[in-house]
Amino acid sequence: MNLIVLLLSKLALFDSCMKKLLIKNIKGLVQAGEDIPMILRGVEMKSLPIIENAFLALEDGEVISYGKMEDLSGIDDWRELEIIDGEGRFVLPAFCDAHTHTVFARSREEEFVDRINGLSYEEIALKGGGILNSARRLSELSEEELFNAAMQRINRFISYGTGAIEIKSGYGLSVDAEIKMLRVIQRLKNEAPISIKATFLGAHAFPTEFKNDHTAYIDLIINEMLPKIAEAGLADFIDCFCERNYFSVDEMDRILQAGKKHGLVPKVHVNQFSVMGGVKKAVELGALSVDHLEEIGEDDIHALKNADCIPTLLPGCSHFLGIPYGNARLMIENELPVALASDFNPGSTPSGNLQFIWSLACVKMKMTPEEAFNALTINAAFAMGLSETHGRIALGRRSPILITKEIPSLAYIPYAFGDQHIERILV
Repeated sequence: MNLIVLLLSKLALFDSCMKKLLIKNIKGLVQAGEDIPMILRGVEMKSLPIIENAFLALEDGEVISYGKMEDLSGIDDWRELEIIDGEGRFVLPAFCDAHTHTVFARSREEEFVDRINGLSYEEIALKGGGILNSARRLSELSEEELFNAAMQRINRFISYGTGAIEIKSGYGLSVDAEIKMLRVIQRLKNEAPISIKATFLGAHAFPTEFKNDHTAYIDLIINEMLPKIAEAGLADFIDCFCERNYFSVDEMDRILQAGKKHGLVPKVHVNQFSVMGGVKKAVELGALSVDHLEEIGEDDIHALKNADCIPTLLPGCSHFLGIPYGNARLMIENELPVALASDFNPGSTPSGNLQFIWSLACVKMKMTPEEAFNALTINAAFAMGLSETHGRIALGRRSPILITKEIPSLAYIPYAFGDQHIERILV
């Protein structure tokens, strides 16, 4: 497998003829180790191993050696060896974005103006904006147009340091349109240079024609959408927006149970605006993650304890909509794992920059830089089912790897928000 190198200074991807790569004199090699857990809970999230004055050696993109410079021997005698001087730079595993809506037709800046003028997200949705707005626009574009727009977005995310991404459907809301979205995501999986996971989110909102007949739309999801999606192998996960004015806990239960029969693992939107009991039900159904959690109650905390279900917080959404931030400190104090994701979408989070999400988590949610980094790597990889390949640097792995610019410390990345701190990404 060729090593694909993204030179951020030129914002261009090219295939490197160099199959052997040595990064030496690294200021800090971050999260490299053979015994790092697949999931970090509570106080464990404060721990972040960093090897100072380090080297990292790769062959055909695979990690074959790493450690302190004083232990380097033999590797720099390779022929056809590309050597990168990492002096003053950190090398770290790429971020994993476990919650995005990257495939859509158009931006929705007019709703941004509506919110400035006093309308809430829910009020905009009730007058035909929001998810239904994106669904109408998606029907106007071909698969080719949707693919090209999404690929441009993914390449931009890579430049920010993203090395894996989950993408949801949910702007189709009909059999043909949902399958069209998932076919686009399947093509992105095949052609993008990073790992992509696909999530079926037909239960994102009720289409206008089913506004007063929820059962009929749920029947459409279960009896028509799911069999076709499963037959074509178009999704890894199934999702549902469990929230007031959207899908009830009982409706979510029925949809996710049907998805599980087709081999789809649940990942759920829940507790964005209200606490309805959706977290407990999602855990009972074996959800890999429960996402949003801007609101949370004692019963939710209790349900998540000792469960292999990752609370995934989306501070970019809170920032953009002006709603509460997820209570990361409460979760960490209760020994829960926490993941972070962008929630990139045209309505509530039009940014996929995980460096900015890292900063928001520190500033607004009082996560330490180490906790937030673990939430964007180790725990986010778990929330995507990618623990075996992403989130840390270890022997035999081909995980995407970031090289920062010269920076004084790792905490400088969330500190100096808005700057581009990634110099190169190896995927």
